[in-house]
Amino acid sequence: MPSRLSMRCARWSKRSSAKNKPRMPRIVTAFSNPLVKRIQGLRDKRHRREEGLFLAEGLRILTEARATGRLPQFLFFAAASARHPLVIALVEAVESAGGEAIETSAAILSKLSGKDNPQAVVGAFATFDTALDSLDRAASPIWLIAERLRDPGNLGTILRTGDAVGAGGLILIGDSVDPFSTEAVRASMGALFTVPLVRAEWETFLPWLRSGPGQLVGLSLRTDNHYRTARYAAPTFLLTGNEAQGLPAAIEAECDLLVKMPMLGKADSLNAAVATAVMAYEVLAHADGGKQ
Repeated sequence: MPSRLSMRCARWSKRSSAKNKPRMPRIVTAFSNPLVKRIQGLRDKRHRREEGLFLAEGLRILTEARATGRLPQFLFFAAASARHPLVIALVEAVESAGGEAIETSAAILSKLSGKDNPQAVVGAFATFDTALDSLDRAASPIWLIAERLRDPGNLGTILRTGDAVGAGGLILIGDSVDPFSTEAVRASMGALFTVPLVRAEWETFLPWLRSGPGQLVGLSLRTDNHYRTARYAAPTFLLTGNEAQGLPAAIEAECDLLVKMPMLGKADSLNAAVATAVMAYEVLAHADGGKQ
């Protein structure tokens, strides 16, 4: 007959095993589910601000986010993908961090993402940004700055360019588009999680820039300086203006260097994201002694 001590130990062991057993994801398939409605609302800017959350989708992007230490608070995944190793790893990581994993249907994922052919996973992440004063300008020879950028696709593409060239970060100046909009996040292809993002006013940014080394280079049509023959100095802060209006004259006056990209056809300018990418690689080539 077992002793009282052994019986108590057995009961404790059972309770401990139950406590440590991984939580099973709940299953949600109803469009009327309150959490589904809440997460779907994150496609709206006002709801993103109220919730402090934003949407990101795709197994590769969420896996990359996890590698940077960012996990969604809510992870929706397709039932058909439940046994995929990367999905299993995401579910375990989210639940270990105190988040919630929800198994659902392709129809629900379509509703959340707004796409007819949704990705296998959709995550709701906490919004974030980086303080200007925390930046280490010596971390990279090139930094990207966008002033009053309005198109989310451009913003996402500039983030993606920043990742490609190893930029120290992207600094958004003034009333720029929300970097956590669904369109911007998609266009960034995961770079939102890998490129430090700062939001600041010009009146705050300029004194910070002048407090240390850094050449401010503005893209402008009001100069004759060819971008290929200009002399760049690291760290270079590459400044792109509003898509329709470019940089204000007052901001151009504060730049150490203005450069122009020649338009040989009938167009009078390049798309803001394209111009930023071309300029970023030019600056990078100078920083690397022309090896790029």
